[in-house]
Amino acid sequence: MADTVATLSSMLQLKEAKVDGKSWYHDIREYLREGVYPPGATENDKRTLRRLVVGFILSGVILYERSADLMLLRCVDDQQAQEVMEEVHEGTFGTLTNGHALAHKILRVGYYWTKMESDCCQHMKRCMKCQVYADNIHVAPSTLYNLTSPWPFFMYGSDMIDPIEPKASNEHRFILVAIDYFMKWIEAASYASTTKSVVVKFIKRDIICRYGLLAHIITDNGTNLNNKMMIELCEQFKIKHHNSTPYHPKMNRAVEAANKNIKKIVSKMVVTYKDSHDMLPYTLHGYQTSMRTSTGATLTLWGKLVENAPTYLVFDI
Repeated sequence: MADTVATLSSMLQLKEAKVDGKSWYHDIREYLREGVYPPGATENDKRTLRRLVVGFILSGVILYERSADLMLLRCVDDQQAQEVMEEVHEGTFGTLTNGHALAHKILRVGYYWTKMESDCCQHMKRCMKCQVYADNIHVAPSTLYNLTSPWPFFMYGSDMIDPIEPKASNEHRFILVAIDYFMKWIEAASYASTTKSVVVKFIKRDIICRYGLLAHIITDNGTNLNNKMMIELCEQFKIKHHNSTPYHPKMNRAVEAANKNIKKIVSKMVVTYKDSHDMLPYTLHGYQTSMRTSTGATLTLWGKLVENAPTYLVFDI
């Protein structure tokens, strides 16, 4: 059997692809512009080209691909595609994300080429920071248990990221993180110390004054999150404060996963390890505009629900 397969493989003659130096969309653009077929095209090739051009639109000299949601994506060649990947991946708002999320983000920016998915995965594999800070998981996956929330910004989880060493140029070493359990929307801020007054100020300024009152908040058992000022805050705004179980002193996995993602992205984006506080806003923007693999959408897309979200009031009628 092996000899037969070897004989058949030697009898097959595969034609090697010819590299002509033209862009992948050259034939499509020329057909839309002049109505001509490529030289030497067979009837089958012509039929395929006519079917293919239906999904493209030519505006001047620029070719656009019509996506499934009728969004027009600009077609780019190999050189332009490399520039787009570099800017989106490690540019100003780049979070050095994985290849599939990078391809999805480029589509949202408005660019397209045929090998986008594979090129983005290869670009990520060549990135040194992506390899250095990649997840190194040695444990088996476990069952996930979701914490349900009836509407956006109804229930939050809050935690503190471990001290950052070396500290930033403004003496900030700690990052407070809060995550909404409905949309997984993240708010974070850096501080030199996380005293009880800092935590209360963070909840008032970054959560209540931005998104309205919350009904529940879950924290760990740290003294800076469990004190008289926190109790007074919860009584003032009718917030129910819950603590994580003493058997697991850390916060739940939703907040721990958010902490891990924030730390990983900040580590990739910093230049001198003294500018972590400057990179935190860019980190949040990049994280919230990247596709979540669990939902297939970005946090900014879910954020549009804020306009129609129910408002939680202090008093009951």
